[in-house]
Amino acid sequence: MRDGRRRDPGESRSRVRLDQPRAQRRRLLPEYDPEAFGRLSERVARFLGTGRFIVWMTLVIIVWVVWNVAAPVGLRFDQYPFIFLTLTLSLQASYAAPLILLAQNRQDDRDRVTREQERKQDERSIADTEYLTREIAALRIGLGEVATRDWIRSELEDLVRELDDRRDGRREDIRDDRRLNGAARDHTGRER
Repeated sequence: MRDGRRRDPGESRSRVRLDQPRAQRRRLLPEYDPEAFGRLSERVARFLGTGRFIVWMTLVIIVWVVWNVAAPVGLRFDQYPFIFLTLTLSLQASYAAPLILLAQNRQDDRDRVTREQERKQDERSIADTEYLTREIAALRIGLGEVATRDWIRSELEDLVRELDDRRDGRREDIRDDRRLNGAARDHTGRER
């Protein structure tokens, strides 16, 4: 098209289309689900770490050795140095070790995520605690300025005493006035 020619529809030049997904390429290795493989490795590692596995492995080795020592020569499949048994145990160990390591790595990843979540939770708890501490301090300061029940009671008692004193003072003033008025009346004989 650059040189002015029209492009032939049969021309096999592949164009990359960005609006469509790519066709899957064929792979040499089979595809697998890593999560499923990880779960399988954890199950195997869990089984390898049990007493049941040791008991079964011990029974298999005892049966293997007894069979290859006591069975008729024609039925023995692994003679005395037990090379096939050694190869079998080596094969089992060569697969068990990476599976155990894979299971440990997955557990480490889970532990790392758990620790991160716990760290964030701890940070939130600390922030909440600091907030509540500040709020309690503000309430205490505020309560210092608020009238308490005891303070109000003492103020009311003071007012009652003051009123009583005033009332008693007025009674005395009235008595004094009466005495003075009575004395003035007696002296002149008439009221002023």
